[in-house]
Amino acid sequence: MNTGDKPSIVILISGRGSNMISIVKAAQDGQLPVTIAAIISNRPDAAGLEFAQQAGIKTAIINHKDFDSRESFDQALTKEIDTYSPTLVVLAGFMRILTTEFVDHYAGKLINIHPSLLPKFKGLDTHQRAIDAGEKEHGASVHIVTAELDDGPVVLQARVAILSNDTASTLAARVLEQEHQLYPKAIKQLIS
Repeated sequence: MNTGDKPSIVILISGRGSNMISIVKAAQDGQLPVTIAAIISNRPDAAGLEFAQQAGIKTAIINHKDFDSRESFDQALTKEIDTYSPTLVVLAGFMRILTTEFVDHYAGKLINIHPSLLPKFKGLDTHQRAIDAGEKEHGASVHIVTAELDDGPVVLQARVAILSNDTASTLAARVLEQEHQLYPKAIKQLIS
């Protein structure tokens, strides 16, 4: 479902969708030449869905709780995504571990943003772990998704200095600001 000759993207969210919002705004401002075909959430109560609907973007909910296995959920999600034939599938706070079958289906077209300078600090609690490790800098990485968690090739990174008085939450807030600039840039780089 392409409008004109712009590449299309489908964005997957689980919550407030702050990175999704930054991508939508970049597309609306003409900084990111994409058509956002749909926003899909695995949670019916995801706050980001309301923003997407108000922006006039098609939304869908594939509630993971309606499925008895990760595989059946991923199959339903794949079926929905494929109706849009997207150039890229963008994970923006999508809090589900995806099956290898799903990842392989979108090989090279599935991207994620992770709050660390990969390959450092894969998984959760990245900000506290960076502080605890005595790191001087931290940041965010946009990467191609592979079957191994937070392991695919890095597309782009943003760096943030770790200050002596940083807590996990103050560091997280500064990293998130960078994420909002980084994700649209990385998508633009991938589609050009």
